[in-house]
Amino acid sequence: MGDLTGRADIDRLLEAFYAQVRRDPLLAPAFAHISEEAWPAHLQRIGDFWETVLFARPKYRGSPFLPHLRLGLTAAHFERWLALFEETLRAHFQGPKAEEALTRARQMATLFLSKIAYYQAHPEEKPLL
Repeated sequence: MGDLTGRADIDRLLEAFYAQVRRDPLLAPAFAHISEEAWPAHLQRIGDFWETVLFARPKYRGSPFLPHLRLGLTAAHFERWLALFEETLRAHFQGPKAEEALTRARQMATLFLSKIAYYQAHPEEKPLL
């Protein structure tokens, strides 16, 4: 088992991970709005995000927070997402880049949860792009 080394590894991780997410009783409903035909493009966009984050290749453009804000996610969703992410990551990869991916996922979950809580407490404010 090796480390994450580039986009092919990211794609492999995301395919395995989102296959689990789409079957998960808690997480699957959050992704029900994505049609079967739209999943390849969705995974491509998520792959662009992770390639940008982990390998500093500027592929992703946009704000990953806004789509998540609209889904009504809770701490339980993020806890389950992180548990599945770590399980999938560790089943396929090990090494410094894999550990960085896990650290970044944890940081994103914490950030997203705090921002969601803020906008729930301040519904009159519009999220910044």
